[in-house]
Amino acid sequence: MPRYFFHTHIGEDVIVDPEGRELDDPDAAYEAAKVLALQLLQGADADPELLKAVLFVSDDAQELVMEFPLTESLAAELVSEPETDNETRH
Repeated sequence: MPRYFFHTHIGEDVIVDPEGRELDDPDAAYEAAKVLALQLLQGADADPELLKAVLFVSDDAQELVMEFPLTESLAAELVSEPETDNETRH
């Protein structure tokens, strides 16, 4: 199973993830990045710099898999599931 590392970049500062996580694939890494981003933002309180932070996700070979801005997790949370009944709502 591949291992993914979630390094947090906040301006010039980098918080390195030395252990990473074993996940099935890049899609699972995306979901893990989304959860981690939400957790970081919830603990942000009065640190507006976290709104500019980006998770750089790399694999075992240190190849960049994705860049995930923390604010992207907020947009993902705003998208709601579509209504399943045929009733019109106003």
